[in-house]
Amino acid sequence: MASGTGSRAALDVITVGRCSVDLYGQQIGSRLEDIASFAKSVGGCPSNIAIGTARLGLKSAVITRVGDEQMGRYVREQMAREGVSTQGITTDPQRLTSLVLLSVENDKTFPLIFYRDNCADSALCEADIDEKFVASSTALLVTGTHFARPLNDAAQRKAMKIAKANGRKICFDIDYRPNLWGLAGHGAGEERYIKSDKVSEHIKTVLPDCDLIVGTEEEVHIAAGSEDTLKALKTIRSLSSATIVLKRGPMGCVVYPGTIPNRLEDGIVGQGFPIEVYNVLGAGDAFFSGFLRGWLKDEPLETCATYANACGAFAVSRLLCSPEIPTWDELQYFLKHGSPHKALRKDEAINHVHWATTRREQAPKLLALAIDHRIQLEAIADKVGAPRERIAPFKRLAIAAIGKVASGKPGFGTLLDDTYGRDAMFEAAKLGLWVARPLEQPGSRPLRFEFTQDVGARLVEWPVTHTIKCLAFYHPDDPAELKAEQAQKLRTLYEAARKIGRELLVEIIAGKHGSVTDDTVSRALADLYALGIKPDWWKLEPQATGNAWGNIEKVIKTNDPYCRGIVLLGLDAPEEELARAFATTAGHSAVKGFAVGRTIFSSVAESWLAGKIDDDKATSDMAERFANLVNVWNKSHP
Repeated sequence: MASGTGSRAALDVITVGRCSVDLYGQQIGSRLEDIASFAKSVGGCPSNIAIGTARLGLKSAVITRVGDEQMGRYVREQMAREGVSTQGITTDPQRLTSLVLLSVENDKTFPLIFYRDNCADSALCEADIDEKFVASSTALLVTGTHFARPLNDAAQRKAMKIAKANGRKICFDIDYRPNLWGLAGHGAGEERYIKSDKVSEHIKTVLPDCDLIVGTEEEVHIAAGSEDTLKALKTIRSLSSATIVLKRGPMGCVVYPGTIPNRLEDGIVGQGFPIEVYNVLGAGDAFFSGFLRGWLKDEPLETCATYANACGAFAVSRLLCSPEIPTWDELQYFLKHGSPHKALRKDEAINHVHWATTRREQAPKLLALAIDHRIQLEAIADKVGAPRERIAPFKRLAIAAIGKVASGKPGFGTLLDDTYGRDAMFEAAKLGLWVARPLEQPGSRPLRFEFTQDVGARLVEWPVTHTIKCLAFYHPDDPAELKAEQAQKLRTLYEAARKIGRELLVEIIAGKHGSVTDDTVSRALADLYALGIKPDWWKLEPQATGNAWGNIEKVIKTNDPYCRGIVLLGLDAPEEELARAFATTAGHSAVKGFAVGRTIFSSVAESWLAGKIDDDKATSDMAERFANLVNVWNKSHP
């Protein structure tokens, strides 16, 4: 088990070594030469494991270097988003962050190129190793490839010495990359094994200090200097009393806590998970993350192996490395329910848990000024004889008004459109506002998308932080044909949102096309949930009673406990009416705020477009109205 003899640690694991930005070719079955677009993620074995263990509920950190540039900042920000401590990340002002470019040609061929010559992580040195920080962790994880360079070697050995002195555990991922040891050319990044006595002798000096050693059969061979796996294991055992974990690909793994048996199969094994191989890159990092989750929680080794095998199965079945490692919720769901799919990436239920437990953090409430209106503002402009071109600068004033009220605090946002709101979006980004953008053709029933029905092609251009918003005039008692057409549009949008990794807000307005009782909206939501549509947010019209909200809340919690929640829409209602609507939601935790527009901006827009008030007056008036609603909300939801 993992328990150390030192004082209680603040962290569970610190990883040391490689850190890169990985650029994965998105065209599966293509040569790297033919790749046209890439998906970006944090990479490098120790960095992946730091993220993986954090996702699985451990307190993790990484010691590495990144460049003083955009990629380095991306690494820091992504690590923080994943819950990994960034205290051990040094910014190198002289070197760039490492890059890796790779593609998936088929299920056995994964060409990759390491851009690591004189990069930041390869300059990690002893000065980057802080004794107090290393001692603050239960375990230290070092990796084989980072012993290939003298500076990195010295840094890891210093960290190991500190860990040992403080009674901490040392974990070793053999992590053999021949070309990073100078044994293969730049184009041979995919190569996993080249025999080298020099490398073997080097790695052997690491083994005696280790408490946990993990590697594939090829990695065990290089660590021991023997291509007979059983002999290699016994050589490692002669040098180290560590628990040894042998990764055997589709056959799972075998754990050897003590004497090496005379058959490989006679060690401790966990549950296996037969799956379809999509991309093996990153599988080992996911595997180690799962094993550590069990090992550092003193779980039985069989359980550790099961966690490891399951996490590896997830990684093998998906494209990227660190982004594909499961969360603790996801792992538990899989272990409990399994999957009917050997290609786990095709399991919608699992994918939803993965998405919902890895998406960006959100403030507990959302107070938004909706200014995505097109038809309504066009009508106001036409009424006062103002050119429609003036609508765009008015929306910028609305964003300035939100900024006045938000004053940098989280939980504020806006709804903005592509037609008139493009410049306003840039202003919203500067203020750090939550932004949702509409896709629906205004007023359409049945639902139609604006500009193009190919929503995927349109959405790929949006910032990853922008939420997709779609309004549907949907009543559960609509004719069956209309309901089916509307639902199919929403299902198409939902699939596109998940495919490209954007959050989705679905706005349902039932009251314009039928009577609304306490179960009308809840039935509408149940209809859509039954089709597998699980938006991140719902935007709903005010309900007459608390019972109606109770029905809605029950449907959401039953079908998607991970839903972010509900925001109220305004429908141009007077402030007093909205105050009553806000009060009705009190005690219903699913309702997180509001997204109100015309109540705030209608009269201001008319006056400004007519030239009766200036920019400052328009901004201050909208800010005052928005602030009033914010205060009303906060009073009813303390």
